[in-house]
Amino acid sequence: ELGWTESIPYLDRPPSPLDFYREWVSPNKPCIIQNAISHWPALKKWTSAYLREVVGAKVVSVAVTPNGYADAVFQDRFVMPEERQMPFVDFLDIVEKKVISPNVFYVQKQCSNLTEEFPELVCDVQPDIPWMSEALGKKPDAVNFWLGESAAVTSLHKDHYENLYCVISGEKRFLLHPPTDRPFIPYELYQPATYQVSEDGSFEIVDEKNADKVPWIPLDPLNPNLEQYPEYAQAKPVQCTVKAGEMLYLPSLWFHHVQQSHGCIAVNYWYDMEYDLKYSYYQLLDCLTKMVKEL
Repeated sequence: ELGWTESIPYLDRPPSPLDFYREWVSPNKPCIIQNAISHWPALKKWTSAYLREVVGAKVVSVAVTPNGYADAVFQDRFVMPEERQMPFVDFLDIVEKKVISPNVFYVQKQCSNLTEEFPELVCDVQPDIPWMSEALGKKPDAVNFWLGESAAVTSLHKDHYENLYCVISGEKRFLLHPPTDRPFIPYELYQPATYQVSEDGSFEIVDEKNADKVPWIPLDPLNPNLEQYPEYAQAKPVQCTVKAGEMLYLPSLWFHHVQQSHGCIAVNYWYDMEYDLKYSYYQLLDCLTKMVKEL
């Protein structure tokens, strides 16, 4: 029962840095925080017309897939999206259905793409979350901008970051597992590959040569194959919806699967986790899970 909760609690305002660290970061518990970003200009300004005006035809990185699954297991491969460089206005045309494409497009590059590719928008949000930065004694490693189609799905995975996920418009639907569910969540090693567009416009999966295999979760938590992965029946997922103007605190090492409404816009802040006793506990749990599987 460590870390498990039947529902994600709500806070009606941002906590003090000390309270947040004591009540949420230290015990590794998620929560949804309301009224934390209500002062951001982005909540009112980030319309399609505004984004077209401010970002315009600037060339940005867009993840393109045939099925909406980027960085996911497909055909016994860990398949990464095509990273297409395209004018931002062309991407908006696709999201708004002004241009019809059989593929799925998602701005989701996670190397602080808000500050690196969309610096024009930073003034409408914040470069960091002051009370979180004070609580952790550090600034975020990355600030990411997300915008895409409803068919774009983030497969089940975990990150080594304390994550503040802020929804600007639309909504995000999260399915979460605490780190203690690790024994029930399957991992396999997969050959990494990338979607590439062939001359006829179709996608082909091309292996990354000389690349190490990638550990990833093959299971779809929305439709789990319990015959293949019977242990997952013992896991305890919890689901929540983060709406416009709300912020999800997603603690480090929590597994998450993400869906979104069409055209949802979000910004998230990744703060590096502390590699403390919690991390050591997770590593022990991970090693024990692998040993039991090999017996």
